[in-house]
Amino acid sequence: MGSFLLRRFAVLCVFAILLILAFYQLTARDGYPLPTETSSSYIQRPVKWKNLPMRYPVSSVISLPTGTPLPIPRIQHEFGLETDHNKAQREQRQAAVKKTFLHSWSGYRDRAWLQDEVTPVTGRYKNGLGQRGATLVDTLDTLLIMGLDKEFKMALKAVRKIDFSTTAAVNVNLFETTIRYLGGLLGAYDLSGEKHRVLLDKAVQLGDMLYGAFDTPNRLPITHWDWENGALEGAQETPSQALTAELGSLSLEFTRLSQLTGDMKYFDAVQRITDQFEKHRNQTFIPGLFPVRVNPLQETFSDRTFTFGGMSDSLYEYFPKQHLLLGGRGDQYRKLYERAIDAAKQYLFFRPLNPQNQDILVSGSTERTDLEPEGQHLACFTGGMVGLSAKIFNRTAELGIARKLVEGCIWAYDSMPTGIMPEAFRLAPCPDPEDCTWSEARWHLAVTKAHYPRKDAAAIIAEHGLQPGFTRIGDRRFLLRPEAIESVFILYRITGDAGLQDAAWRMFVAIRAATDAEFANSAIADVTCPQGQETEKLDECESFWMAETLKYFYLIFSEPGLVSLDDYVFNTEAHPLRRPRAK
Repeated sequence: MGSFLLRRFAVLCVFAILLILAFYQLTARDGYPLPTETSSSYIQRPVKWKNLPMRYPVSSVISLPTGTPLPIPRIQHEFGLETDHNKAQREQRQAAVKKTFLHSWSGYRDRAWLQDEVTPVTGRYKNGLGQRGATLVDTLDTLLIMGLDKEFKMALKAVRKIDFSTTAAVNVNLFETTIRYLGGLLGAYDLSGEKHRVLLDKAVQLGDMLYGAFDTPNRLPITHWDWENGALEGAQETPSQALTAELGSLSLEFTRLSQLTGDMKYFDAVQRITDQFEKHRNQTFIPGLFPVRVNPLQETFSDRTFTFGGMSDSLYEYFPKQHLLLGGRGDQYRKLYERAIDAAKQYLFFRPLNPQNQDILVSGSTERTDLEPEGQHLACFTGGMVGLSAKIFNRTAELGIARKLVEGCIWAYDSMPTGIMPEAFRLAPCPDPEDCTWSEARWHLAVTKAHYPRKDAAAIIAEHGLQPGFTRIGDRRFLLRPEAIESVFILYRITGDAGLQDAAWRMFVAIRAATDAEFANSAIADVTCPQGQETEKLDECESFWMAETLKYFYLIFSEPGLVSLDDYVFNTEAHPLRRPRAK
């Protein structure tokens, strides 16, 4: 009798397992894998963030500026008629970019659907951003731009499954979640002509969650936020240290959410941050520039390291872009930008020694006021920012500076054996920009200075594989970053210079050759690898590869009316947000 009951129990268990598997098979529509990693959270249901009481409610809400948007000068070049030859070449290049995109997208779709990232070499997946389909959400508007309607509908169906009120991450990275997820949802909503209400509904769900990170005594946000503590109404306090980019790169997304919903709490949250930057803009060690690290708890800006590179970059980018998104109403963001760029021209930008004697600029960094002649791929956004601002703020003399900054990044690409710029490197700055004629002796002197106390420049160059003009390669990787092509694209749309398209094509061909892997394109370990040798692939494909890098490559070979800079403003993750227009 006992064995009969055991057999019957075993049969029932098998039947139950088969039912569960059948349910999952039905749920995993279109044959794509479901997420298999479970959240560490013990909050396993949607959180009604909007209904949670505020610990530190604001006494009055700062509203969006009202009135008619002000006229802003035209940004885009007035492109003329295109020859048949140029059109054929442009469309051929664009098709090549699209093919590369589809390779990476297919790898994500087939191997990592609803996960954050695909691993391009091994065909697995990673979930470093909370297991809410980061690549899927980040890539929505790229699918629209490339006319991939079938893939967009499939992705839109998947977005409906994602609960943006919780996350598998223990701490929410406020900056990355805002620019990738919130920006991705809003960009796709704006680009689709507001046809898909689910995108805005999901953006509101996420916006309400992120708003909880601002519930601190001084209303400055917790940049790496224990969201479960927030949901359970625990004590919250803004941190004593944060990166300026983390604080200052939230304004576009939260502002657009207020514009679309009419709920001013989102704009209020980010405007209070901007007011802090304005309050301190003349009180930092280099007035106009903001240090890499600040203390939001004590509201102090006393650090003395300054850069337009990593950890600060998008703070400055958002000053002119927020001015555009607000329709030019008010001059706060214009003043913040103009004060910063005047200081950057004095302390950050430098002309490097190079064997072609090109008059180029690179954006470095400073410790106090001492120049650190370090170039960063992340800092390559600067040329596009300066060009955009030169147009909208009538600072047309700075278009030349924008061009030199963009040419500096193109030169760094062209200088490497792989044709790809490294993540970080050092150059030889010319103390006098008018006296920058190349000589090997000057280069060798700079190399020995960068490697002190070593004195044999030739040995150092051979050992480190330094290309002429470079004195040190601090980080040889290429992480599929977009900043260089972003600025090349913006400057092309501003000037109409077809030579920039040719530079973009060289960059794309080099990147495609070095990063191609079985399931998607992969970050690589060493851009200084000699020609003919294959560098190590790092098995990483961050969501910005398809959200930003390939989008900008596609757009530079598109007709200029596609996502015009006079109609949209791109957030730092390349999500196009619709600008208000003057009547």
